[in-house]
Amino acid sequence: MFDTGSTGFMIVCTMLVLLMTPGLAFFYGGLSRRKNVINTMAMVFVVIGIVGITWTICGWSFAYGGDGSVPFFGGFDQLGLAGLVGNITGETPAALSHDAYPAMIDVVFQMAFCMITTAIITGAVAGRMKFGAVCAFLVAWTVLVYPPLAHMVWGGDGSLVGDLIGALDFAGGDVVHISSGLTGLVLCLIAGKRKGFGMVSHRPHNVPFVALGATLLWFGWFGFNAGSEFAADGVAALALTNTVVASGAALVSWLLVERVRAGKPTLVGAATGLVAGLVVITPAAGFVEPWAATVMGLIVSPICYLSISSLKKRLGYDDALDAFGCHAIGGVTGGILTGLFCVPELSWTEYGGLFYTGDPSLLISQMLGILVTIVFVGVADVVLGLIVKALFKGSLRVSEEDEAQGLDVAAHGESAYPAYVGLD
Repeated sequence: MFDTGSTGFMIVCTMLVLLMTPGLAFFYGGLSRRKNVINTMAMVFVVIGIVGITWTICGWSFAYGGDGSVPFFGGFDQLGLAGLVGNITGETPAALSHDAYPAMIDVVFQMAFCMITTAIITGAVAGRMKFGAVCAFLVAWTVLVYPPLAHMVWGGDGSLVGDLIGALDFAGGDVVHISSGLTGLVLCLIAGKRKGFGMVSHRPHNVPFVALGATLLWFGWFGFNAGSEFAADGVAALALTNTVVASGAALVSWLLVERVRAGKPTLVGAATGLVAGLVVITPAAGFVEPWAATVMGLIVSPICYLSISSLKKRLGYDDALDAFGCHAIGGVTGGILTGLFCVPELSWTEYGGLFYTGDPSLLISQMLGILVTIVFVGVADVVLGLIVKALFKGSLRVSEEDEAQGLDVAAHGESAYPAYVGLD
């Protein structure tokens, strides 16, 4: 018999994580230009459909199927979610070790993770990438990149990063944030810069949309981090607490940096700092004390702020909505700080954080896990990006005319703000 309390807890957490993807659509939509808001939001919304299909057909099986004997791949035994209905009827055992609730909840919970991860990628190429090319790349990515990475980190005994290397990732520093931010960077480099990049100011067109999106992300993130304990217990409560305090500290830290660097604190800055704090605590949510979560939030905002305001300018890459600067940089920061502040008794391995033990073993494992993630995802992204580029006549870009007109009308035939004059 399944435990009704655990089942209810995980269903609620799953619903919260599912809310994050449409929340990201508002966040990205508000940050985009007025003429591209529909396209920006559509790229996020289409992920719901793509992942819903790919995860059901093969993504779940590639990530969590098999017997754990392959360090970087699950298996083919649960294609189409075969056998999981039997887990509900009692005919087959649970797909994972969580036997207090139906394995089908795990499927949707992890599907929601894949959705938000994939959606983050789209922000890097907003305003210039062909919608069909985006869809083609994301289909391939959710089959060939995300599931193997999820298995490497969370696949249990025999997994490359989580078991053999011994790196900790409570809720997705490697799997979600580094992978999506790095993929966004690779895609924006292959696609090329927007017309007028560096010469024309691209400001957020709807700040209330940004605040609304950040609010939905913040709310959903509680299910994201607390649910990653897979039980309604003390560690879930700790993850919830750390998520609140880290995001709050990062919000304040971002506003302080913005006040010093730009002269005025902004609502967009507050929303971005909130997200940066959520990113940094994700790999550490169930491993660190609240005081450490506060420190992590205070640290991450200056790092992400400088990567967005200075590093991007110096290197010249056009990450439109700063997926790399916020998620990849924030994810790396969180992974490293986990190696410093992990409470030994909460660690999934025999090693605790350097701050407590004086032993750098966990910190080294964290950095090695990050390196493996970067190499695997980076190489796979380049290969997939170039293949998709070749399939779309050698270019991921829309025409100069369509880019100038705006992709809302050019790609979708819609306008976010129609004039409503006469019959319009």
